Amino acid sequence: MARGSIRKKDGYYYYSFEIGRKDGKRRRVERSAGTSKQTAEKLLRRALSEYESGGKVPVESNMSADEYFKFWYENYVLTNLKKNTQKNYLGIINVHLIPAFGIYPLKNISPAMIQDYLNQLGNSQLSKHTCEIIQTVLRKSLKMAVFPYQLIKDNPTIYTQLPTYNQDRTYTRQKLKLISMDQFEQIMDITPQANPIWLPIQISFNTGLRRGEVCGLQWDCIDFDKQTLQVKRNMQQFGHNDYEVEAPKSQASYRTIMIGQTLINILKDVKKHQMVERLRYGKYYTDSNFVCTHENGKPVLPNSIKYYCSEIQKKLGFPFSFHSLRHTHATLLLENGATMKEVQHRLGHAKITTTMDTYAHVTKKMQTDTIDIFEKMMQKRELLGHE
Repeated sequence: MARGSIRKKDGYYYYSFEIGRKDGKRRRVERSAGTSKQTAEKLLRRALSEYESGGKVPVESNMSADEYFKFWYENYVLTNLKKNTQKNYLGIINVHLIPAFGIYPLKNISPAMIQDYLNQLGNSQLSKHTCEIIQTVLRKSLKMAVFPYQLIKDNPTIYTQLPTYNQDRTYTRQKLKLISMDQFEQIMDITPQANPIWLPIQISFNTGLRRGEVCGLQWDCIDFDKQTLQVKRNMQQFGHNDYEVEAPKSQASYRTIMIGQTLINILKDVKKHQMVERLRYGKYYTDSNFVCTHENGKPVLPNSIKYYCSEIQKKLGFPFSFHSLRHTHATLLLENGATMKEVQHRLGHAKITTTMDTYAHVTKKMQTDTIDIFEKMMQKRELLGHE
């Protein structure tokens, strides 16, 4: 019979047990069990039972849903997902799932309970997107309770669905906070080139890049000869100066786009300026490869951009956020003849429907222009017919 034990370190419990010897040496498996000793004891008993029975589960677990959601977060979310996703999932678990299901044994959560909860979400003030995230976390966590954790026999979420939403999903120019060329000039007039946000604004207005993509941009992604910009990094900020550079949010976000001579000239000047500042600051210069930096070489962080943009909005008085630049870039392209497919790639949208739904206001203008073209042809035909 395998032997097991439990230990506590830094506020967390760990359970371990011996497995078969290899090359005459004893081997031991240790796993995290969260902050509850009772949970650790239950998981140890289950692990020993599974090990002795070759992985078969003789009975369902009596673990509470509260214990399970915490266990799933610590053993899966923290070890497999990005920091920003970890933060979002923890909020979903603590604010929504534990209050709704935490008091029940995990094995007693039924499809009817979940469907009733989803129906309540549908009648709440939460957005459809937030409700979809809650449903995703619930489905994913309970699916893993079936396998690989084998704590329940069936996933009760597969029989449930969110109610139909009738939310107004129409994106207007006002909702997107689009700015005019005149407003862009006003922004530039009050944002000197020495301001850390000057370059991020120029990049996003000329490319449509997201805030994290701009902050994560490095010089190896700029090809001056081919006039291209490659998006392959994204910066996430978690504290005042705590940031992490990670992979883009989706496969579609990896992209290489063409950039115009205006931005090429700006980037060349910035690179020369960074070389001068590196010499001026000497050993006090923060040596990095980031495109957007302060004079001392430290990278410009996403929260700094958010703060500066809120200040710009206060000063100028019209609706504006950094994301306005992305939407404005796309709108200007579409209004001047670019195709939806081209804009989809440029923005890094995984689905063209996202591009079409977001910029439907432009599509309507294009449709009007198209029928005007046809109408002019008909009027010309009528005039020729009367001659």
